[in-house]
Amino acid sequence: MNKSELELWFDPGSRTLEELRSLQDKAIKNLSLEDGFKQIDRIAGTDCAYHNGQIICAMVVLDYNTLEVTEKKYTVQEVVFPYIPTYLNFREGKAIATTFFKLVQKPDILMFDSCGINHPARAGMASYFGAVMEVPTIGGSKKILCGSSEVPCEVGEYHKLIHVGEHVGWLLKSNKKSNPIIVAPGHMVSLQSCLEIVRHCMKGYKLPEPTRLAHMYAAEVKNCLFNLEVKE
Repeated sequence: MNKSELELWFDPGSRTLEELRSLQDKAIKNLSLEDGFKQIDRIAGTDCAYHNGQIICAMVVLDYNTLEVTEKKYTVQEVVFPYIPTYLNFREGKAIATTFFKLVQKPDILMFDSCGINHPARAGMASYFGAVMEVPTIGGSKKILCGSSEVPCEVGEYHKLIHVGEHVGWLLKSNKKSNPIIVAPGHMVSLQSCLEIVRHCMKGYKLPEPTRLAHMYAAEVKNCLFNLEVKE
């Protein structure tokens, strides 16, 4: 993808919300919920932090079997779009794509700390990015953006998330002290596989290791670049 294509899909420019929604609809026309990978050797997680009008995107690649970190990359860019629910693609997408291109070890799966198809337009960050970049993706969010589900109570318990009669993800109780997380396919990952992959990546914390470590790395980079005090 060249610079002009990157800006077409991820830079909001002067487009209206209606035009951006149309772009989302265009991107996900070929969205696939079938597994687009033969095996998983590497999995990556991405997350973003913010400071004084800057977005810090972090990406961490892990060996899928051992969950050991094998590569880290980050990007710092100016924030050019406000936070508007269901339009996160145009706030964080360019920074995430830029960071993805920096990776030497391209992952078989990319995991997001945001929605997949569990989005009113089926175009959560994971789905939109996956469809545009043609990479298998999984969304893992902390709050339900759309749909409803029975709430799991025991660690490891999960239930279907249903939106307008469609199965769009899972509520998974990942940690005894935390609220359930929402796990959903992004692109080229099935509903069953996204759940199995996330469960494989759990180490007793609320978040799966790829996005948990990406979150920590984003905070580390932010503190280092802006000379902020690390919170205990």
